[in-house]
Amino acid sequence: MAIKHAIWKVGAQPQALSIASLSTEQIFEDMIVAAPEILSDEWMLIGRQINCFSGRIDLLAIAPDGALILIEMKRDRTPREVVAQALDYACWVEGLASEDIAAIYARFAPGRRLEDDFQDRFGQTLDEETLNDSHQIIVVAGSLDESSERIVGYLNARGIAINVLCFQVFQLGEQQLLSRAWLIDPVETQTSAAVKTAGPKEPWNGEFYVSFGEGNSRSWEDAVKYGFISAGGGPWYSRTLNLLSPNDRVWVKIPGSGFVGVGRVLGPPEAAANFKVQTADGERPVLEVAMGGNYHRELANDPERSEYFVPVEWTQAVSKHHAVNDIGLFGNQNTVCQPKTPKWRHTVEVLKQRFPDFDGTPLGSRGVNQQ
Repeated sequence: MAIKHAIWKVGAQPQALSIASLSTEQIFEDMIVAAPEILSDEWMLIGRQINCFSGRIDLLAIAPDGALILIEMKRDRTPREVVAQALDYACWVEGLASEDIAAIYARFAPGRRLEDDFQDRFGQTLDEETLNDSHQIIVVAGSLDESSERIVGYLNARGIAINVLCFQVFQLGEQQLLSRAWLIDPVETQTSAAVKTAGPKEPWNGEFYVSFGEGNSRSWEDAVKYGFISAGGGPWYSRTLNLLSPNDRVWVKIPGSGFVGVGRVLGPPEAAANFKVQTADGERPVLEVAMGGNYHRELANDPERSEYFVPVEWTQAVSKHHAVNDIGLFGNQNTVCQPKTPKWRHTVEVLKQRFPDFDGTPLGSRGVNQQ
């Protein structure tokens, strides 16, 4: 079913705003460059009007995990044509090396360095090893025909991370208002991209990878003591927690340190304001007892940016000072993912040797192993 927008003026006699249009679609592209949050407040624009082997890519962005976001505007093409064009451009984007991406950004933001601005924007180092491991395709259009909707749905069902953002302009007096709607929940597109890494693919081995951003925001010692993993600060970080179900096994890595624990999921994600943990004094709200990190306490009442917690029963854990960080082990900045690469299979084989109690008795009161 095609996406339709409507805005109503609130009152005793509600009035629907009339549909308007931008004088040129170039105006919308300019708006996105000026305010990228129109698309997503979790992406950073790195390029505009980029020449490739079959045309020009309208916009290119990067996500916190180093995945690239190819953004293609409809302009004067039919939706079906723009989907085909975006797929063609994606073939080119997939082959970009780190130096190519840095050069694209240097042209987009003269005098600035991608590594520095990525650090400032996301608060973490840009990892060249995982840069452009995956990508998403975003088609921006004022309308979507049923044929294009079927094509996009078909591609997504087969693991191609493609989505459509439909926009509509409305007239309110002398002002124009803009609304937007996604064809597919961005969570699905993000998670599809997270597992479509470059290189050989193989069936997923059923083992979940977890990136635990230990630091001022959260504490690994708290996580082991009270039995949880968590993420927050924005949907990009927290929504992949929804991939987990009770009894799933998770292998946890602290970026920059290494793998620190393995355990089983006990329940679904819960917002910080609602999540409780067991203590010597009985069940307590996590924000009252977990003092090793901030856990975005100031955002506890914001459902999008709040910290979210998943209860975990640990079977083996070590301190970050004894993390397993052998050369060649898998890494990814997504909070949770289901890797489908030989590298992940190799990583799990290594970790099962280094964490021999991976499927044994839960830690309970044993705490964090120091070796």
